[in-house]
Amino acid sequence: MSASVESPSWRTVEVGRLVLINNGPYTGRIAAIVEIISEKRVLVDGPSSEEKLVVPKGPIALSDVLLTDLKLEIPRAVRTGTLQNFWEKAEIDKKWQQSKWAQRSQRTERRKALTDFQRFQLLRAKKQQRYEVRKALAQVKAKA
Repeated sequence: MSASVESPSWRTVEVGRLVLINNGPYTGRIAAIVEIISEKRVLVDGPSSEEKLVVPKGPIALSDVLLTDLKLEIPRAVRTGTLQNFWEKAEIDKKWQQSKWAQRSQRTERRKALTDFQRFQLLRAKKQQRYEVRKALAQVKAKA
């Protein structure tokens, strides 16, 4: 008998892993793990090219971040300037904007910004779309 051991495809806490901050003053921003301080805390830095997404270098609890699939190949304890070069070379901002995660959060932000009247218009548009789909389905069923 032979047994093969395969490593799981989990997102691991490692230097270079990009995290989404979900608690604190930088909620909704991404940063890279630069150093692992302990089993519960890491040092992160987010030198994004967009001003509103920058995360200054500092410690953060792992309970306050979500691990993403994106990863940078960087050495441990890299400085902000060097990390920025790796960040731009890997086009992290572009990859993040194309991710489903970022698109969903942008959609949520747009919906939060709607006024009452805009929400009403959206409701009416959805009702009209549902009506058109059901009408087309009824026609297809009638022909069959």
